[in-house]
Amino acid sequence: MSAPAPSPLEIVGVETGQRPARQDEVLTGAALEFVAALHREFTHRRDELLTRRAEKRAETARTASLDFLPETAHVREGDWRVADCPPALLDRRVEITGPTDRKMTINALNSGAKVWLADFEDASAPTWENVIGGQLNLTDAYERRIDFTDERSGKSYALRPAEELATVVVRPRGWHMDERHLVCDGTPVPGALVDFGLYFFHNAQRLIDAGKGPYFYLPKTESHLEARLWNEVFVFAQDYCGIPQGTVRATVLIETITAAYEMEEILYELRDHAAGLNAGRWDYLFSIVKNFRDAGSRFVLPDRNAVTMTAPFMRAYTELLVRTCHKRGAHAIGGMAAFIPSRRDAKVNEVAFEKVRADKDREAGDGFDGSWVAHPDLVPIAKASFDAVLGDRPHQKERLREDVDVKAADLIAVDSLEARPTFEGLRNAVQVGMRYIEAWLRGLGAVAIFNLMEDAATAEISRSQIWQWINAEVVLDTGRQVTADLARQVAAEELAAIRTEVGEEAFAAAHWQQAHDLLLRVALDESYEDFLTTPAYEMLRG
Repeated sequence: MSAPAPSPLEIVGVETGQRPARQDEVLTGAALEFVAALHREFTHRRDELLTRRAEKRAETARTASLDFLPETAHVREGDWRVADCPPALLDRRVEITGPTDRKMTINALNSGAKVWLADFEDASAPTWENVIGGQLNLTDAYERRIDFTDERSGKSYALRPAEELATVVVRPRGWHMDERHLVCDGTPVPGALVDFGLYFFHNAQRLIDAGKGPYFYLPKTESHLEARLWNEVFVFAQDYCGIPQGTVRATVLIETITAAYEMEEILYELRDHAAGLNAGRWDYLFSIVKNFRDAGSRFVLPDRNAVTMTAPFMRAYTELLVRTCHKRGAHAIGGMAAFIPSRRDAKVNEVAFEKVRADKDREAGDGFDGSWVAHPDLVPIAKASFDAVLGDRPHQKERLREDVDVKAADLIAVDSLEARPTFEGLRNAVQVGMRYIEAWLRGLGAVAIFNLMEDAATAEISRSQIWQWINAEVVLDTGRQVTADLARQVAAEELAAIRTEVGEEAFAAAHWQQAHDLLLRVALDESYEDFLTTPAYEMLRG
């Protein structure tokens, strides 16, 4: 009798006693072979595109400008449309986002939203437990064998009837992040291929049988060439698993400034699998800072909360997105309402709900076909805004927005803002960055901070603004110049305030000092770290 063939993938860094329950249900031999095939086929291309990102950033630093690509003008001028939308994604007027833990899985599916963005990316810290557990929770939900009881409240959660559940759109990790626990041929497998591969392998046919399909949100895309790579992954995966070509549908987050100049090209590359584009606010601002961080004072952003979607350069971005999507027959999905309702302060809720309502009214009025919320209580508010415009129609793609005429310079006209950096803005960046990083190191990717649901994107813009303000020698409203010493002083004050707030025992048991140190490292180092989560991942246990 011959020995069994060795696994194509090696699971590393996971002790036997630390293996997530039911891990073997996810990491079957056939599933691992599929992920290994994806890795061998596509990781080298991923690596080349990451190198290209660095080259593009160097060019941007040299020119302090971006433009639409002359070599792809034929795509922008061509007569083409994306594939017809599947019935399960026709109506996307409200989408809820959140990590794939068991409670969130049930609550999001039950929320009344049309779509749930099931997030393995910015709202999830990639512990091995979260990576494997998230896959199990999704499969369990499809098999209707999922329930949850809150140990603190005793409240039980279970799924509503199938026809009342949100359609799932999975967001895998971005191209830049590897999965350290899965190694193939001596190199880690990209987290994007792990998340996509395991989900697709286990659920694609199951979803088709249920009248839906394997749908994805693609994050952190920086160019149409990266979208082309995803399209090739989809073609390969459908062939490998015997799934009809065109079954996959992908919505791309336009959350990098470089992607904003390639929206049509991104849809074109994915045209047989494209469902739409999404406007992601915080990552977009983070990308502007990242790309123009050393390009002079005209690219300095004020306090993050002062940069609203009504800022001229943000209006240019969102209106171009709507026009691009509808021109090509794709959905345009708006940004996040991140407010977390207070159970104790009705006045806070009243003010926040009115802001959410105004934001969603604006998006619906601008032509978006749907929008995001972070909490089930916001679903009815966003739904009302889109109901008022859409009525019984599933979308408004017929609004072509041909009145929109965005020039290349409009997208980076950061100096059109009147707001300027403030000391309270600096303090808030330190507070949010530190509190988020501490939670991330505990395995939490979606964290309620000051009544807002924060994810990795908000921590990224926070630390990036500190870096930018220091290096641009920004003078605050108090007359003080932002320096490394001032950032250290504010961080020390906030760390002491947190120690008082939580108490000595809780402070010592958590990761506050590590969070403080990491925030200062990525905010003060002369060499800018492309992604905060890269060094944070090295510190993440599990």
